[in-house]
Amino acid sequence: MQFLLIAYDGTDSGAFDRRMKSRPEHLEKIAIVKKTGQFLCGGAILDDTGKMIGSMILYEAEDSTALNKLLENEPYIYNNVWGKIEIHPFKMAKIEA
Repeated sequence: MQFLLIAYDGTDSGAFDRRMKSRPEHLEKIAIVKKTGQFLCGGAILDDTGKMIGSMILYEAEDSTALNKLLENEPYIYNNVWGKIEIHPFKMAKIEA
């Protein structure tokens, strides 16, 4: 089952610094998740100036319980980078080239 995560960073004065401090660990852990096949794609949401203000990640997980277990190890969650998180069931279109 696929899940779309859309998360926006906190808006307090320390939010961007928390993101940048947590980013190396976030990328390291996402690389591990990618190797398991649970990370399908993702990246940073940018504002009009190109500053990172959030994230979008497409996950593959058995169910929402498995996804929640996976997210327990997400640095942007336990380091309070993301202030608002939305998770939606998702189905990626299969487009033949």
